[in-house]
Amino acid sequence: MNARSDEQVFKPELVSRRGELISWSSAVLVNGTWILLLFLGQSLSFWLLILGIPLLIVAFGISLGNWMDRHTFLKIDSQEIAFSNGLRNEQLDWKEVQEVRVLPAQWGKKVQVFGKNSYFGFHTLGEVEAYGRILGRTGFVEGEHVLEQILERAELREIKQIDIGNQQEGYYYSRE
Repeated sequence: MNARSDEQVFKPELVSRRGELISWSSAVLVNGTWILLLFLGQSLSFWLLILGIPLLIVAFGISLGNWMDRHTFLKIDSQEIAFSNGLRNEQLDWKEVQEVRVLPAQWGKKVQVFGKNSYFGFHTLGEVEAYGRILGRTGFVEGEHVLEQILERAELREIKQIDIGNQQEGYYYSRE
C-alpha cells in the first residue's frame, strides 16, 4: 500500500497501567490464597470465591481495555478514514460516511461515525481532574481536529441537536 502524502495517523492517549497492576495483584493474592488453602487441606471461606472470581474478571477487562488502547489508531487521507483498535477494523470512503453523532461523555466527547454497513466511535481528549490537578488524560488529543476533518471531508452538516437530558446536548450531522 502506498503512503499518501496527506495521510494523518492519530493515536489516543494511553492511561497508566497502575490500575491493571493493582487489579492483577489483588486477583492473584485472593485466588492464590484460595488455592493455597485448598492445597493445604484447610477450610475454605466461601467469601474467597465470591471475591476472587470478580477480581479475575475485572483484571481481564482492564487488561483488554489497555491492550485495545495500545492498538487503536485513526487514519485519515484524501480518500478514506480508517479506524482500528485490535478487535475492530473499519475503513470508509468519504462518500460512505452517512452520519456522525457527537455526544457528551464523562471526559471529552463521544464521536460516533456511521457508514451504510459499518460503525466506529472514538473519544476526543478528556482530562481527569481532582483538587484542581490533572490526574490523567484519555481519548484522542487531536480528537476535535479529527472530528472537523470528518465533517469537512465527508461533506456533512449539522441537522439537529440531540437533547439527552440533564442540560447536556449532543449533535447530529448528516448529508441530508
